[in-house]
Amino acid sequence: MRRTLDLLAPLLDDDGGPPLVVLEPSCAAALRTDLPDLLHDDPRAARLAARVLTFAEALERLAPGWTPPALDRPVAGQTHCHQHAVLGDAPDRRLREAAGLTGELSGGCCGLAGNFGFEKGHAEVSAACAEERLLPSVRAAPEGTAILADGYSCRTQLRQLAGVRGRHLAEVLAEGLDRGGASPPGSPDA
Repeated sequence: MRRTLDLLAPLLDDDGGPPLVVLEPSCAAALRTDLPDLLHDDPRAARLAARVLTFAEALERLAPGWTPPALDRPVAGQTHCHQHAVLGDAPDRRLREAAGLTGELSGGCCGLAGNFGFEKGHAEVSAACAEERLLPSVRAAPEGTAILADGYSCRTQLRQLAGVRGRHLAEVLAEGLDRGGASPPGSPDA
């Protein structure tokens, strides 16, 4: 954590500096909550933590007038367990709703938890966690459903245990933009 803070310190020189948009929910949670707890003696930690935004938070805060592409399709998958427990997912829910992505994402944990599921003796427990909610929700999804999994571990677990490619919400929205959906503010097509 100290090395990460040292590397990102140049961003903190200006109080009105840029946000740090973090796509991986477990990394966002670690930077927003663990970093200032672990390095409470370093004032840079709290300043960096205050700048951490998830993808959906960044769109809400930095581009409040942006309209996502109208995707109008069902989704399945899960909200990352760290996001659910630490960060919350209200901005993601609003973004999915605005894009016409319908359906609830499952709660719980994919079970991979970084490298936990790869460690000796943990594979069965890891798979059992995924079978609690994530895998059944994906298996029950109708054809054409976008499988959402913002966490790298979650996507890995889906690929290895279900043979399904999970995608980050940013990927699904980008695909819609590529097909001619809404344009970002300030672009020539806006």
